[in-house]
Amino acid sequence: MATYQIDSQHTGAHFKVRHMMISNVKGEFSHITGSAEFDPSNLSASHVEATIDSATVNTREAQRDSHLRSHDFLDVARYPKITFRSAKIVSTGEDSFDVIGELTIRDVTREVTLQVESVTPEIKDPDGLLRLGASASTRIARKDFGLTWNAVLESGGFVVGDEVDITIDVELVRKAE
Repeated sequence: MATYQIDSQHTGAHFKVRHMMISNVKGEFSHITGSAEFDPSNLSASHVEATIDSATVNTREAQRDSHLRSHDFLDVARYPKITFRSAKIVSTGEDSFDVIGELTIRDVTREVTLQVESVTPEIKDPDGLLRLGASASTRIARKDFGLTWNAVLESGGFVVGDEVDITIDVELVRKAE
């Protein structure tokens, strides 16, 4: 069993949601911490935990970011963290996995499946640490997590779409044995 820490400087959680039914708005969270215990020969003993600092949301638009931090959306004053804890990891290919677990946003917990792919081979960095990376994705319905704010458009439809695509690019690090 190898135990890794998330390298926050080289990890990002990105999201995409439909805006006014015509385009996608993308954003990210820049501060993610957590760990992964991983044994490819014993996936039932493997485990992943991650925590995202909600206040680090960034869509490159200060007014929108402020609204996302408000009680209408993430309510970062009351719910400063978004968390994920795996319950089960299933191999879906040579370097891909389904990581099933509990995602908590605004104190609402729902089961989600992260489709993990492109797990890289472990390498030794210049400091002698062992690193590997992966990409994961999922889609959630934001209303399932209490993110219900919206406005009706005069022409029909809504300002914010309900489906949110999430992509995580993670770099994991551990000390060499």
